[in-house]
Amino acid sequence: MLETLDSPVILLKDVHKIYQTGEIEVHALRGVSLEVHRGEFVAVMGPSGSGKSTMMNLIGCLDRPTSGTYILDGIDVSTMSKNQRADTRNSKIGFVFQSFNLIPRTTALANVELPMVYAGVSPAERRKRAQAALESVGLGGKAASLPNQLSGGQQQRVALARALATSPAIILADEPTGALDTKTADEVMHIFRQLNEERRMTIVLVTHEPDVAVHAKRLVRFRDGEIQEDRPITHKDNPSTIHPPVEV
Repeated sequence: MLETLDSPVILLKDVHKIYQTGEIEVHALRGVSLEVHRGEFVAVMGPSGSGKSTMMNLIGCLDRPTSGTYILDGIDVSTMSKNQRADTRNSKIGFVFQSFNLIPRTTALANVELPMVYAGVSPAERRKRAQAALESVGLGGKAASLPNQLSGGQQQRVALARALATSPAIILADEPTGALDTKTADEVMHIFRQLNEERRMTIVLVTHEPDVAVHAKRLVRFRDGEIQEDRPITHKDNPSTIHPPVEV
């Protein structure tokens, strides 16, 4: 499939995911359809077992659907092999996790360079891109610092710079503020918002925190393997309005 100007970066069509546990089938996703366009900032929420983590694994090319179609930045990845998905993942997706996943005895600059090493980028070019990525998250002066010389918030910013360095089609962030205090979490989310608003980065973020979700521009809520709610987040929203609907 060729991408057009109006094509979504993420397109899920009637996606099902079934896990086999012995003789028991677990329906993790039940016919999910979702479009995310370039420049969107989407918060994904839902209780444990709702399907949100399964969907993120599929979007991140870590798994593939049992049935249905997933098109990432114009490429149908639904039936790709594990190696093909790995290549697509490395070129199209930047990951940010709750645990920063930095190499301890390696400088911030070298940590940011790592995905480009796997991609075969020349040393000079990857150094240039890594420095630019660190500057984009406000850490241009910390390139030579080791992770243990950085605060938690700074380490997460290095992880974000690493995700940005390959110029991915999307950033997938899984509970990126889970290990941070409230003030530091707000600072990190401000950087996510800047990247989205100033550079039109497409961001999909999984969180269980309404304080974090309110920074996004769209809320997608999962329940029982289906999308329960999909709506814009506006200036009228606050953490109290992001809480799940009360069941009666």
